[in-house]
Amino acid sequence: MTAVSPSEPAAPSPAQRRVSQRIGSIAESATLAVDAKAKALKAAGKPVIGFGAGEPDFPTPDYVVEAAIAACSRPAMHRYTPAGGLPVLKEAIVAKTARDSGLTVTPAQVLVTNGGKQAVYEAFATMLDPGDEVLVPAPYWTTYPEAIRLAGGVPVPVVADEDSDYLVTVEQLEAARTERTKVLLFVSPSNPTGAVYPPEQVEAIGRWALEAGLWVLTDEIYEHLTYGGATAPSMPVVVPELVDRCVVVNGVAKTYAMTGWRVGWVIGPTDVVKAATNLQSHATSNVANVSQAAAVAALTGDLSAVDEMRTAFDRRRKTIVSMLREIPGVACPEPQGAFYVYPSVKGLLGRPINGRTASTSAELAELLLEQAEVAVVPGEAFGTPGYVRMSYALGDDDLVEGVGRLQRLLGSAG
Repeated sequence: MTAVSPSEPAAPSPAQRRVSQRIGSIAESATLAVDAKAKALKAAGKPVIGFGAGEPDFPTPDYVVEAAIAACSRPAMHRYTPAGGLPVLKEAIVAKTARDSGLTVTPAQVLVTNGGKQAVYEAFATMLDPGDEVLVPAPYWTTYPEAIRLAGGVPVPVVADEDSDYLVTVEQLEAARTERTKVLLFVSPSNPTGAVYPPEQVEAIGRWALEAGLWVLTDEIYEHLTYGGATAPSMPVVVPELVDRCVVVNGVAKTYAMTGWRVGWVIGPTDVVKAATNLQSHATSNVANVSQAAAVAALTGDLSAVDEMRTAFDRRRKTIVSMLREIPGVACPEPQGAFYVYPSVKGLLGRPINGRTASTSAELAELLLEQAEVAVVPGEAFGTPGYVRMSYALGDDDLVEGVGRLQRLLGSAG
């Protein structure tokens, strides 16, 4: 038996471990943590302006809320319903998908989930075996690598920067591919950068994935939020030969200002969706029926409320980019989608700011919160230090005041 050095305590036995290694290794959602801290400071009377949360500041449309109220009075909505989703909602998702992206699917190819996060996790859990690698374009949304690891997979970041407008190339993806690669994660429009892949690049990447024999998980949650003539085509529509090896995740959260209703979905081959539905039947059963009824109203209604939000986001997008570009040391590409900017702040690091110096973007975010009472999410959370993410899904006045505070604090940086 090998002796244990007195200076090296023995590792705890399984019985002594209070939290499993699998769960203990998961990082807290940085975006939600920043949002919670900003809200706590505001509740304490601090005039904090938060650019952290990725949720529209608009209320859910009235007709959606009214549908939910009506559902509350129906006894059938008080009971268990199919784990995979209400049939009427599945039909609505089928129709919405054909209308918005041109992808034709059947209800058997749809699983309704508790928000987009559950859709992402269950898709990876269904597709991955331990050790399978997933190519993850970076900057990436904080949940992607954690969901992959929870499923036993290995996230492999493929990094793009502001010089390429945060768009990865086929050459980069091919260089990162190994014999263990099973899935390509594809996200357009992107959280956190707002980058949108042009149709020709979507096709090139899709055809590369097809030839490489990979699966593709494409997250289309921001599909309606594009600006300046940009479009976000669905990869299995652009490359129809991929349909049998492609899983699409989506939801009502961003398009219809329904982040708190928790309704998302998975679309994919029937065998994959059936397996994911089996998983959900043990994990959570059905999504709350009232939320599902609200989602039916959202998907079957018109897109006028979406158009109004997109107009406001576009106005705010132009304002925040213009104001950030006035700050010495900040380089801010113009996003074409979602409601985020992802400026480089490398020019601010290591330079005195009001008597203090930040050496990392995480330290800079803390400094901005303390000295300007402005909350941003550091790039470390998205796999690329040296940047910050700022959501412009907040009121116009708050946006101008918040970036104005940064201008006043950082204007003399250096």
